[in-house]
Amino acid sequence: KPIPVYGDGMQIRDWIYVEDHCLGILAILERGEPGEVYNLGGNFELPNLELVKIVLQQLGKSEDLISFVKDRPGHDRRYAMDCSKALKQLGWQPIYDFNSAISKTIEWNVSHKAWLESVTSGEYMEYYQRQYIDR
Repeated sequence: KPIPVYGDGMQIRDWIYVEDHCLGILAILERGEPGEVYNLGGNFELPNLELVKIVLQQLGKSEDLISFVKDRPGHDRRYAMDCSKALKQLGWQPIYDFNSAISKTIEWNVSHKAWLESVTSGEYMEYYQRQYIDR
């Protein structure tokens, strides 16, 4: 399927691996001060378009799948994270480097296609609705 990329795809984001983010949340819960705000990031900034190209390359897919679409109004060009407070006050910093983390992320998604399809289909919301809302 075509992969939609907003505008020119040069919006820069700080990419963090899920396990690093979870460890950051745990550090906040265990050592953080109530009411304080801690930023967690991967210390790895990359434009969205470059990320899409990396994923396509690792999957052995053509960049022809990239489909540029009209940018959304007010789309920020860059989200930057300053994680120095988390390092200084909590001793937290990301463990994984981007290259190994993106490979692990792609591998996980490829090996969990059925789960991903159930989530994106909305099937899980029907279950959630029956179990927790309709009671």
